Amino acid sequence: MFTGIIEGTGRLLRKRAIGGGIAFDLEAGFALDDPQEGESIAINGVCLTAYNISGRHFSADVSPETLSRTQLGRLSSGDLVNMERALRLSDRLGGHLVSGHVDCVAVVSSRKPFGDYTIFTFSLPKAQSRYIVEKGSVAVDGISLTVNSCAADQFSVSIIPHTVKMTTLNSLQVGHHVNIEVDIIGKYVEKLLGAHIQSSAIDGGGNGIDAAFLAEHGFFR
Repeated sequence: MFTGIIEGTGRLLRKRAIGGGIAFDLEAGFALDDPQEGESIAINGVCLTAYNISGRHFSADVSPETLSRTQLGRLSSGDLVNMERALRLSDRLGGHLVSGHVDCVAVVSSRKPFGDYTIFTFSLPKAQSRYIVEKGSVAVDGISLTVNSCAADQFSVSIIPHTVKMTTLNSLQVGHHVNIEVDIIGKYVEKLLGAHIQSSAIDGGGNGIDAAFLAEHGFFR
């Protein structure tokens, strides 16, 4: 589990084909204190297992499934990536709960300056856009961001200068691809309510979501 607060950027040194997937050799731009072989490190928002850790260098395998769901396969040797080590229970939760399991890839549709800030707009599949809500949280290449506005197939965010400086957003341009992880809470709520609605329909109880249902489950006081 992660927070979406990027510890720093790193660099992809080499990529190697392995077993239908890819092995990355990476260098972190910060010290990997108290390293644990097999620990989780998020690379552009993707939870990967680190091994062969030596100083700031480590390797990580990217499975075929991960390659099909993310933009990691588009990376080239020398590219900068966002890095975050896994959350410890004693850490501050400065962003939001991020699992490192990417939902889809989005495309930068616009980048505009607004004073000292930068406004990015991303286009994404409608299947995932329903989880994006105004003033909600979203992880873009592993960065926890607050949604400014959203529509059927796009959303925008306002980036502060510090975040641009500390992450790969500095080099992000129109047409670039990014990893998107929506807020996991919305997905769980949808599944739980969906199961209830389906069960109610089978039992002949209508859609099951009404004022009585909400009151019963503590939504009204």
